Amino acid sequence: MPVIDAPDKLPSVDRLLNDPDVIALSENHGAALVTRCARRVLASAREKVLGGKPFESRDLINHLHEDVARTLRPSLRRVINLSGTVLHTNLGRAALPRAAIDAMIDISRGASNLEFDLASGKRGDRHAHCETLLRDLTGAESALVVNNNAAAILLTLNSLALRKQVPVSRGELIEIGGAFRMPDIMARAGCKLVEVGTTNRTHAIDFEQAIGPKTALLLKVHTSNYAIQGFTASVTEAELANIAHAHALPLVSDLGSGSLIDLEAHGLPHEPTVREVLNAATDLVTFSGDKLLGGPQAGIIAGRRNLIEKIKRNPMTRALRPDKLTLAALEAVLRLYADPARLTETLPTLGYLTRDIAEIEQSAAQLAPVAQAHCKAFEVSVVRSKAQVGSGALPADILESVALKFSQPAVRRPGKALKQLAKAFRELPIPVIGRIDDDAFWLDLRCLEDEAEFVDNLRQMTP
Repeated sequence: MPVIDAPDKLPSVDRLLNDPDVIALSENHGAALVTRCARRVLASAREKVLGGKPFESRDLINHLHEDVARTLRPSLRRVINLSGTVLHTNLGRAALPRAAIDAMIDISRGASNLEFDLASGKRGDRHAHCETLLRDLTGAESALVVNNNAAAILLTLNSLALRKQVPVSRGELIEIGGAFRMPDIMARAGCKLVEVGTTNRTHAIDFEQAIGPKTALLLKVHTSNYAIQGFTASVTEAELANIAHAHALPLVSDLGSGSLIDLEAHGLPHEPTVREVLNAATDLVTFSGDKLLGGPQAGIIAGRRNLIEKIKRNPMTRALRPDKLTLAALEAVLRLYADPARLTETLPTLGYLTRDIAEIEQSAAQLAPVAQAHCKAFEVSVVRSKAQVGSGALPADILESVALKFSQPAVRRPGKALKQLAKAFRELPIPVIGRIDDDAFWLDLRCLEDEAEFVDNLRQMTP
């Protein structure tokens, strides 16, 4: 093969495009795309030879193939979540059930009655599609779906408390993922935050003293992504509702994770349900669709009909509304709750959270020898591990799990090798996401569904 060691030995764009292999590439992927990639590859090759790095001419064709493949590879890709965090915000949170996926496919095929009333033949309301199910499951008078829970609380406060005051306990001024903070959301909503109590102790009298002529509502925020322990005190929804209603004010509760069922019935720690909070005389509850509910990204506002109707009239509602695929998926997930006895089978999130430890251990024992064969520089062992729910749900509670642990006992500082191993797993055809902790790389198997797929995927790794 001729060696290219100077810029004048590089082919022109036209000459490269007329190579038989490149012609085939253009026929498969389009001349415009391949031409752009060819210019990029030649520019990179020029920099290399100018830097004193010669290469064979055949490498140019190979680099072009690689560049085309890289360009066409989706940026948003499916990964295998073995991080030990079930609802991982960075990995897309809840895995959708088959019923939701089928519903999205069906609705995406063509036209739908998104905003068309089939009974009357007139314009319909997209917000009506999930409302009946949400009313039945929560006991709310009405419900509204928006694109996430931050939008739900933003829209609620903007609709009900614009240019007015909203008292909140200092212990509930949470920060959610990506450094978004409740005070910032309230400021963008156009209301004024009134901090009451202290970080660890807030009493009913604190709210009583904070209420004035400019108070619009009382807000309670469920601290779903952290826990304050020790010398603490807080005001319950029922107590806050009594205070709010005595002053003719609504009580809004941001529940965050939004569980619709009693998790204790499945052997998990208790998490307040939407129905429980509404039964405590809360006027509106906001919560997520893609956390403990197990559905697509969505924010839900449930509660008094007159307040929901006022929120619907806010022009921001159109900007924050969900699309047809979100509504199709959410409606399908909500229908699964009609048969709560089968939720561990039909809803992936609940299935992962309640998976039997013996089943995970058996899976680990079968996969450990395979992993060892492809990662010979490491010692692979089956160990008990600690998993977590994630996405701010049940932050103080740990799930017992089992993991494959990759370690190098004889190496004093294995950090670099562990990072390289983690990168190798991420570069598999289906990226595998684990975690580095305690001088080891961990693959927690609680969320692994398809062992055969994992093994086939692992075969792509160089031993």
